[in-house]
Amino acid sequence: MIECVEKEEESPICPHCNETLREIWCRSLRSLFGRRYIYFCSRCRKVLGVSHRKGVWMG
Repeated sequence: MIECVEKEEESPICPHCNETLREIWCRSLRSLFGRRYIYFCSRCRKVLGVSHRKGVWMG
């Protein structure tokens, strides 16, 4: 098993612009099947990832 270690003194680096991420922007996306979010770098605005929040009925 891989252990998850919380590091408050460290900040991640954007894989696109190589700047320290002090803030990550997100935006809600419209979808018929729940709510999706797109996360992107606040400096270069390139996409870091997309998530999906399932509705109660989707389990």
